Amino acid sequence: MIAALLPPRAATAELFHDVPEPLGLFPEEERVVAGAVAARRREFASVRACARRALGSLGLPPAPLLPGPRGAPRWPDGVVGSMTHCQGYRAAAVARRTDLVAIGCDAEPNAPLPSPDVLELISLPQERVWLRELAARRPGVSWDRLLFSAKESVYKTWFPLTGRPLDFDEAVITPDPSAGTFRAELLVPGPVVDGVRITAFEGRWRVGNGLVVTAIGLRPAQHTTSGPGPA
Repeated sequence: MIAALLPPRAATAELFHDVPEPLGLFPEEERVVAGAVAARRREFASVRACARRALGSLGLPPAPLLPGPRGAPRWPDGVVGSMTHCQGYRAAAVARRTDLVAIGCDAEPNAPLPSPDVLELISLPQERVWLRELAARRPGVSWDRLLFSAKESVYKTWFPLTGRPLDFDEAVITPDPSAGTFRAELLVPGPVVDGVRITAFEGRWRVGNGLVVTAIGLRPAQHTTSGPGPA
């Protein structure tokens, strides 16, 4: 699913199940989840199995992938990437920094958010307008969950470029239901990439297999009006 959402030079891998025992973690990774329950260990190992397969597609050898600040994975030098996992799905996407400046991806179940309170927390008033409209027109998509996923992908793209958190109310998402794309307009000063101030991210989304998946692949010198390009 994820490969169709990113530019061709991104390497991706996905699983719809967890890797079997043994988990195949490096000792440094084992220490990260030493006290975790078995389900968390399998999830942690499975998404890293995806990441190592994707890195292998770039010709890179297996290596420990440890959490950095705010849990963002530390990638090998010269590599950008993103991992995601939810029930029944694990995936990773990577690219050489010369091909993509940042990647953000997220997967969620195609099911409504747990409560109206959660929606209130993660959405802006203008987003709730299109949520109501699209929910009436295309009820097969959990648009509130898609909104959450898009904002997660935005955050995963933003954080490696800035080292700063981004709150849910600091980017406004507008989806294109026909094209399967979305635009994330930043409401705070964006990062400067190749001398260009980024004011928005362009991404893609897809629904299938009971999932909502979103992704952003930011190219070098990508300006605010450019889209994600052919996938």
